[in-house]
Formats: sequence, structure tokens, C-alpha cells
Amino acid sequence: MNGILIVAHAPLASALRHCVLHVFPDSADAVLALDVQPNVPPEETLAQAQMLVRQTGMPQTLVLTDIFGATPCNVAQKLVDGVSSRLITGVNLPMLLRTVSYRHESLEALVSRAMIGATQGVIQVAITAPQNQARRSSHDQNERDHQQ
Repeated sequence: MNGILIVAHAPLASALRHCVLHVFPDSADAVLALDVQPNVPPEETLAQAQMLVRQTGMPQTLVLTDIFGATPCNVAQKLVDGVSSRLITGVNLPMLLRTVSYRHESLEALVSRAMIGATQGVIQVAITAPQNQARRSSHDQNERDHQQ
């Protein structure tokens, strides 16, 4: 099994973890979060992240960050080694739910699952009539009548 560490601007990491634990309450030991505070030096944040990776007790860790080039990502880049840990930036909830669902797979497969979950979770929703619901014609008598 793989550990998952979310490193993001405060309070995003904890909020994402909280959402995941709502869906997967049994994954509390496998999913950890580090909220990067604006007044904490990157070296201190890195030390906290290293401690969390050890705390998972997992042989491999997938690290997820919010924005490429920002402090959380820069810290995480120093944390991962490319062998026992990997880094993906642009974390979103669909990505995270997918990684937790498949955390028992190899780290390589987990990275692939995370990327697919992230991209498939981003969908433009039309503002027209919902699917499978016919639109009213313009000569309907009561145009203000709404479905409940």
C-alpha cells in the first residue's frame, strides 16, 4: 500500500484530507496533510513533510501539491526521490479520491490513476436544460412554472 501526502497552501491540504476521510474513513493512516503556512520558512516545512512521510510507515508515498512553482511544490520537490516517492501538482478532489481508491496498486500505476482522475474530474457543465429533460417550447402557457 502507498502513503499519500497532500502538501498545499493552508488550509487546502487539511480540507482535502477531510473530504477524503468523509468518503473513505478507513484511510486516515494512509492520507496525511501538510498545510503550508505563509510565515513558516521552507526548511521548516520540509522537515515537517519528512516527518509526515515517515509517519505513514508506507514504503512508497505519492505527494500531491496544489500549484507548480509555489512553496508547497518547491518543498515537495526536495522531498521526493522519484523511486520511493513521486510528486504530482495540481491536486483536486477527483484526483485525490481516485488515488485513495487505488492506493494498493504500484506507485507507478497510482500516478497514472491520479492523473486520469484529475483530468476526468474537470468537466464543463452546460447551463442549458439538464440531460434527459426536454426544454419547454416558447409557446408554453406558463413560462414561469418551474420543476421541483
